Amino acid sequence: MANHKSSLKRIRQTAVKTLRNKYQHKTTRNAIKELKNSTDKKEATTMLPKVSSMLDKLAKQKVIHSNKAANLKSKLTKHVASL
Repeated sequence: MANHKSSLKRIRQTAVKTLRNKYQHKTTRNAIKELKNSTDKKEATTMLPKVSSMLDKLAKQKVIHSNKAANLKSKLTKHVASL
């Protein structure tokens, strides 16, 4: 167990950040799944910018790698274009 006040605070901060990152990452994955399963082009076209924004935010916060975000955005854009 930690002995210093600062390390105890750091443990609390890490726990809060981990929970927030998990929530945001899971929400984004669900949005990606919805977009992939959509068959309506109009609906998918409106969802794409929102999902792309979510991926950019995760990459900016270093929750996912920036290349992974770029690859996912590319695949989703191709999917929407093929509808």
